[in-house]
This record gives sequence, structure tokens and C-alpha cells, in this order.
Amino acid sequence: MTHKIVAKYIKNYNFNIPSPKVFFLLSKDISNYKINLDIKSKEFKKHIIEIDVTLSLTTNDKSFDKINSSITYAAIVEVSKDVPKDKLERIILIEIPSQVYEDLRKAFIFSFESSGFKDIKIDKEINFEELFNKRKTNNNFS
Repeated sequence: MTHKIVAKYIKNYNFNIPSPKVFFLLSKDISNYKINLDIKSKEFKKHIIEIDVTLSLTTNDKSFDKINSSITYAAIVEVSKDVPKDKLERIILIEIPSQVYEDLRKAFIFSFESSGFKDIKIDKEINFEELFNKRKTNNNFS
């Protein structure tokens, strides 16, 4: 065993609809938004890492008031002391996000559905392996 999840939880949650206007215009303006996924990690203790996976709805359009929504799901992961660096990178960027994504997605969608937005579409599955490989390829050409 190279690693195991010791705990996982919602670390940060932000869901803010600043006005009735934003609420009513969200359906029309939804094309101005995009889903972002971010993964961060930091050592908590020796051989214990906190891995944060954040899902957010963002827009670069400054011409209108916007909804603010993001959720960070944290996993505390114990890793073996002899895990090579490349395997650790795969644990952080592929394996753990793959294991927590379903719970993260459900919580994110629940926020919108509880606010009356039934048509929020977020991929049921994310291929973290593919994202990892694209990142590696892009970094090799930078």
C-alpha cells in the first residue's frame, strides 16, 4: 500500500447569489460561466498530505453581477515513506481527486438544485489521468 485516505471533508464552501437580478439572469448568463477544477497539496505532517480539490463556477465577464460558487473538498492522505516522487505526484493529481470527485460534484450540484437551478451540467466523471498527461505535455513545451 502506497497511500490511504485517513479523512475527507468539505473544507471550504462558498455559494453567494448577491441579488434577485443575478438569480433571475443566471439562466441567461450561464454561457458566460465556466467550471474550474483546481488541485493543491501541502504536507500536514511527515508522510501525511492534505490534498484540496476545488470546483468553482467562474466568469471573466465584468459587465454583470455574478454568482460566486466554489467548494473545496479536502483529503488527508497518509503515504508510505518510500513512495517515489513520480508516484506521489500521481497520487496527488490523479488517484485522490478521482476518489473524491463524486462527493465534491454532488455537493456542488446540491447547492444549485436547492436554489432552484435544475439544469446545472457538470461532468459526472473527470479523467484525471488525461488531465495529468496534458499538463505534463504542456510543461514539456513551455
